[in-house]
Amino acid sequence: MVTMTQLLTFRRYLNLPIQYFLQKMVSTSPPKEVQSIGKWAEGDPTRRAKWWYSTFHTVTAMIGAGVLSLPYAMAYLGWGPGTMVLVLSWCMTLNTMWQMIQLHECVPGTRFDRYIDLGRYAFGPKLGGWVVLPQQLIVQVGCDIVYMVTGGKCLKKFMEIACTSCTQLRQSYWILIFGGTHFFLSQLPNFNSVAAVSLAAAVMSLSYSTIAWAGSLSHGQINGVSYEYKSTSPTDFMFRVFNALGQISFAFAGHAVALEIQATIPSTPERPSKIPMWKGALGAYFINAICYFPVAMIGYWAFGQDVNDNVLMALEKPAWLIASANLMVVVHVIGSYQVYAMPVFDLLENMMIKRLNFPPGIALRLISRSTYVAFTLFIGVTFPFFGDLLGFFGGFGFAPTSYFVSNTHTHTHIYKHI
Repeated sequence: MVTMTQLLTFRRYLNLPIQYFLQKMVSTSPPKEVQSIGKWAEGDPTRRAKWWYSTFHTVTAMIGAGVLSLPYAMAYLGWGPGTMVLVLSWCMTLNTMWQMIQLHECVPGTRFDRYIDLGRYAFGPKLGGWVVLPQQLIVQVGCDIVYMVTGGKCLKKFMEIACTSCTQLRQSYWILIFGGTHFFLSQLPNFNSVAAVSLAAAVMSLSYSTIAWAGSLSHGQINGVSYEYKSTSPTDFMFRVFNALGQISFAFAGHAVALEIQATIPSTPERPSKIPMWKGALGAYFINAICYFPVAMIGYWAFGQDVNDNVLMALEKPAWLIASANLMVVVHVIGSYQVYAMPVFDLLENMMIKRLNFPPGIALRLISRSTYVAFTLFIGVTFPFFGDLLGFFGGFGFAPTSYFVSNTHTHTHIYKHI
């Protein structure tokens, strides 16, 4: 039986701020069997990243193909609900990012460099893997598949605009061309080595987002623009609304690799890594806001319920600017693919070393990473449905990791020590 005193004590814990729980976590030593002993990779890389590294890595991970689908999501949600969901998502995922940053070094002497390490510490060595790893893999692999499709579609659009007299290839061929670049880039060893690619991707994301909303503003409202909900059956409308919510969830991604990004930042007792990481995250979220809200609002204002699932596809003039924007998307998703693929590469290589006794080296990297790139490329060519992929992976994978699971890490750990 639960006594009244126990109930009152439990209620008192629920009303305490998160700072108390973080202090509680710091003051309690972790179970020995779940400490984060497996770091980022065999032969832990030098932690030399600065705070701005976390800014452009987070921007690259978060701002991607999803921003171009926000007007499409608004078309099924409407002005009021759509704006409210965008604002709430921005605030909630910023809070999730803060919690992840605080939890990275919540135990003295231990750094949770990977999402699964934190999951095992919060839920236990066995349950933690089953709770966290499937969700993280859905996010990372799903995002890479979507980026394969996006890169191919934007390459195709770029060539259609830039060379009207050229023989046009099928979209599948463009996806294959885009995927071919990753067979080479995937051989880069770790996050630090893709810093230049990630920086270029972050700059491109800001650039094509600006072109998207500025182009929509210049285009103006289409003739007979309508902001009414599309007339369809109640069942279809319900699924479309859930798809729109999934697309917004997909747009606010990046938390599944937050710990891996923070793992590249050095830490001392006087200046823990959470200080520069949070500084970089704030910069990333500022860039996120000036990209997402104008694209969503102005894109929906210009095209209403008839907006395309990729707003750039609805813009035709000026041709050179729209072609440049599509090429910028290609550069961005090249970097985003690598940011999401790095933790998967680490997981595959560790598994091959420990379970298959595969020797570390170039052969291991070549086989494991090329196999993964080929897998995502095959799925991308087989299922090239951009809008539906965003909604599916957003609702199934990104919503749990960005809104639910990260917060559950904290609260589950709390209950272990009450």
